[in-house]
Amino acid sequence: MHTHDLVLLISRAQFAFTIGFHIVLAALAIGLSLFLSVINILWVRTRRQTYLDIMHFWQKVFALNMGVGVVTGVVMEFQFGTHWGPFTARTGAVIGPLMFYEVLVAFFIEAGFVGLMLFGLQKIGARLHLCATLMVTLGAIISAFWIVAANSWMQTPAGFAFGSGGRFVPTDWWAVIFTPSFPYRFLHMLLASLIGTALLIAACAAWHLLRDRQHPQARVMYAVSLAGLILFTPLQILVGDLHGENTLAHQPQKLAAMEGSWQRPAPGEGEPLRLFALPDQQQQRNRAEVAIPHVGSLYLRHNLTGTITPLSAFPPADLPNVPLVFFAFRLMVGLGLLMALAALAALVLWLRGRLFESRTLARLMVALGPAGFVAMLAGWVVTESGRQPFTVYGLMRTSESASVLSLPLSLAVMAVIAVVYLLTFGIGFMLLLRILAQRPETGEQGAAPEMWQMLSQPEEK
Repeated sequence: MHTHDLVLLISRAQFAFTIGFHIVLAALAIGLSLFLSVINILWVRTRRQTYLDIMHFWQKVFALNMGVGVVTGVVMEFQFGTHWGPFTARTGAVIGPLMFYEVLVAFFIEAGFVGLMLFGLQKIGARLHLCATLMVTLGAIISAFWIVAANSWMQTPAGFAFGSGGRFVPTDWWAVIFTPSFPYRFLHMLLASLIGTALLIAACAAWHLLRDRQHPQARVMYAVSLAGLILFTPLQILVGDLHGENTLAHQPQKLAAMEGSWQRPAPGEGEPLRLFALPDQQQQRNRAEVAIPHVGSLYLRHNLTGTITPLSAFPPADLPNVPLVFFAFRLMVGLGLLMALAALAALVLWLRGRLFESRTLARLMVALGPAGFVAMLAGWVVTESGRQPFTVYGLMRTSESASVLSLPLSLAVMAVIAVVYLLTFGIGFMLLLRILAQRPETGEQGAAPEMWQMLSQPEEK
């Protein structure tokens, strides 16, 4: 491997490493802010102490998540200038404003109201506090809107013309924002955030219910989170199917890699569902393939004989890393099926009035606690690796997008960032587990009770 190729691989690995950490924190912020809004509404309407205890409990998690997320997010943004200069130079007129809107509108809304949400209840009253919580939720969703819009443009570019030096110049901002893939990708990401958060909350509640089945706060957390799982999981399956059809229309190489389809089947055979295979990219075939005939056509073309454009129809230089995309897709789908089964089991037990009595379901929910975010990361690998070897799909290659850096500098920067991220995320994860292990009790304190007590004490004259 040449030095340039090695530096490019390090730059890609560094970006994947940083955004992989950050995307989990951003998704948790979306899901947790919505959960806090729901609990806050229930508390304002009923004034039950249980809801207030749950709200204070999860505010601590939200504060921790936001603190770690700010650190990881800032480092990630700087990489566009340090490691991806040519990409920034050519796409800055399109990507720059979208990222600016995310900071100006979304982050300022979220950051501006998060202090009131965490510390302002006793100062501004219940209804204004609810408004602040809803604004934090709105800010988190708008933030996802702009980030996904920027990434969707890279996936399915539209609304631009080429200027001098091959620069992308926006000509239609509506087309830039609402690209053909944006609606599906935005809904898919939003639902993934909600499902991942619902699983985390359900796992925490189930952990405490296994020790005390009658614990009131844990029962409410369990019921609300499982209600979200029951609601959002079928929606995610529907959106995922529509997203797959969109990918088939606009990114056929990616879909073929997801399916491991190297050759077009004979007429009438249809696409099989490949349960397992070992894709061989050099030989352009699968080894040890285990497949079910026609089933692939059923979910890809909604019939039994339809086919897709195979990988052999594209130049080998334009293909992504097929094994990586193939296995990441199966990890995402496999975990998604487990979530769907868990949601179905919860619904059946709920209808039978045995939701809180089933220790089997509780153990399953504990085991599935991280599954939503793992599936989301697997889906992100499919999305981003499946776009390769392009940063702007079909128009700008990744090899043309990276800055020219020395190998020692690339390794040094990667090492420093890895240490900072692992240390920050590791400390945050340990604190998260410590918070979740302590079940919410009556009179639960908020994100910073000692600080609140200090601030609320009258000044001595």
